[in-house]
Amino acid sequence: MQIDVILGLQWGDEGKGKIVDFLAEEYDLVARFQGGPNAGHTLKFGGQKYVLHTVPSGIFRPNQVNLIGNGVVLDPVVFQRELRALEASGVDFYKRLLVARKAHLILPTHRWLDAASEAHKGQAKIGSTLKGIGPTYMDKTGRNGLRVGSIELPSFREQYEALKTKHLDLLKIYPPVPFDLEAEEKAWFESLDTLRRLPLVDAEYYVNDLLADNKRILAEGAQGAMLDIDFGTYPFVTSSNTMTAGVCTGLGVAPQKIGRVIGITKAYCTRVGSGPFPSELLDETGERLRQEGQEFGSTTGRPRRCGWIDLPQLRYTILLSGATELCMTKIDVLNTFAEIAAATQYRHPDGRVNTELPFDLCYSDVQPVLKKYAGWQSSLDQATQFDQLPSTARAFIEDLEQYLGIPFSMISTGPEREKLILR
Repeated sequence: MQIDVILGLQWGDEGKGKIVDFLAEEYDLVARFQGGPNAGHTLKFGGQKYVLHTVPSGIFRPNQVNLIGNGVVLDPVVFQRELRALEASGVDFYKRLLVARKAHLILPTHRWLDAASEAHKGQAKIGSTLKGIGPTYMDKTGRNGLRVGSIELPSFREQYEALKTKHLDLLKIYPPVPFDLEAEEKAWFESLDTLRRLPLVDAEYYVNDLLADNKRILAEGAQGAMLDIDFGTYPFVTSSNTMTAGVCTGLGVAPQKIGRVIGITKAYCTRVGSGPFPSELLDETGERLRQEGQEFGSTTGRPRRCGWIDLPQLRYTILLSGATELCMTKIDVLNTFAEIAAATQYRHPDGRVNTELPFDLCYSDVQPVLKKYAGWQSSLDQATQFDQLPSTARAFIEDLEQYLGIPFSMISTGPEREKLILR
């Protein structure tokens, strides 16, 4: 058996959580493989809205086992808050939410370092969510990190104090920022009691044993492919590998274990924080997309930058992620537009026109070449099959398929669980 993968193909916020929730019943395990509480996967069903930051999006399916993999960085305080919200909603999860021992812990001083570093950068800041994720991954690669399995060891407190001391020394190089370390530490250590109530597993063995037993696994990505630490718009990226390769290192599986790769894209494009965004609309159309799509961060509340769908960018992430099929979300946001557009090429300052993302995208002023499409100016609420969509909506989707070279197998026409067209 192989692992199927769900990835965001843009800069995050593509609607991965809804699709994972929809597909979860087909799988024995849903596993997060990278990222941290900067993720904000929004699900809507039963008239309620839920936002998950660390917990996999299969948690609302009562028979679904969920795993937080070793590639994830976990803040016990945020995690405890999330679990309490699930308990308040009547979700029973303690026996079916597993945590990899090799996942790294976010310490209070990681968040303090994140805030101090970002404040020090001034206008050059990268748009961090200030959750301590970057400093935690830095400690992981620097071989200083503290892992979930360490809470079971007699030397845990000693390891914690050593890492905290290192952080306090680093903080001396930055201007001071407000941070109540004593209060934050108290909450952090108390939150470990909740973490200890969950099954901690050696995830690499657990996942491979399931595969050997022909169990079905769905890997859930966080952020988006354009935020990948290696292939995203560096340095305006996250600190982990957000593409399919991250599944192998984030869960402990070999490349040949990867099966379907479902790439998710909005019918338009958004980005949070700093960094290049070739198809961004800095006019009333961009603001209209933001309002119609309620484009405000589910984790930070920050307004998202909005623009037309960027097809060269999608071809780039499809190439690198090995996507085998696509899912389009939020097409209903375009319902009221008389005309919509897609970027099909980039025009460079020297006059060149091509479809490749330049190495220096962060520092070059490339302009999108737009292709216009007629809008449909009608609701999609009654459409349950592809041929029930307005002809102009179908033409838009089919043209994108031809350009991208792979099909849209799913089209989401609203945030609710049931508003999903399968092809």
